Amino acid sequence: MKAKIILVLIAGAVLLAACKGKPGSEEFATNADTTVSLRSIVNNEKIEAKLVKTAEMRFKVRDVQQTSEKITTITTNYRGMVMHHEVESSGMRSVDIKKSEDSIIRVTSFSTTADITVKIPSEKLEDFMNEVAHMGVVLNVRRMDISDKSLEYMAARLKLKNRNDLISQQKAGKVIIKSPTNVLALKDDMVDQQIGNQQIDDEVKNSIVSLSFYQSNTIYKETIANDDPSDYNLPFFKRMAGSIENGWAIFENVVLGLANLWIFVIAGITVWMIIRHYRNKRPIVVIKP
Repeated sequence: MKAKIILVLIAGAVLLAACKGKPGSEEFATNADTTVSLRSIVNNEKIEAKLVKTAEMRFKVRDVQQTSEKITTITTNYRGMVMHHEVESSGMRSVDIKKSEDSIIRVTSFSTTADITVKIPSEKLEDFMNEVAHMGVVLNVRRMDISDKSLEYMAARLKLKNRNDLISQQKAGKVIIKSPTNVLALKDDMVDQQIGNQQIDDEVKNSIVSLSFYQSNTIYKETIANDDPSDYNLPFFKRMAGSIENGWAIFENVVLGLANLWIFVIAGITVWMIIRHYRNKRPIVVIKP
């Protein structure tokens, strides 16, 4: 029994020694070193958090035009910028009321809305939204989102650093890039990464706020010319006189038409007289019972 235990211990020691001597252990050490080096590179690149804020508000106001002007003024006071401004009034329905023969009163119901997009310094975002919210009669939506672009910013910065190192090595003659197209593509990537980081910096510094507001439907009345030709008729007596004149004209036309048919009238009378004469000359037959 003791011999079996000793053999098992010896076998375990041999296996342990074999595992330590495998080439795979060197690979593991290499991977660990690589991970440590990557972590050191990331840790050396100390970048402050890149937090991008966006906000959205929808609310009801008493007067859309006045509110638009106030928001523009507030944006200027906060050293912001109006990026988009649109006011739209659309007619819901209209009714025409006849005022006289040549004019009508048109009553129209309008719906007025506005959409404004502004860029506000991020440190003033909450103050701006609070001030705008006080303009509303009813606040439907108030939303703010924060996205962290720190890793995206760091990745672009590290890639740009690698490309700068490659360009430096090329200038020193340590690296040779044979294709001019590859060099141009490399420089274009560097420009895109620089512009991308500058855009992230601007988004962090300034927040985009989308504002949408509306007011109750308004009624607008206006007196306009009657555009229906059928309503433009003469007074009754003038129309009566016109009708008599038209009737006399029709009578004259009938008489003139009959005058044009005189030959047919004479022919008809002649035929009628012949038939009557013929009937009078026929003998009368008396039938006796």
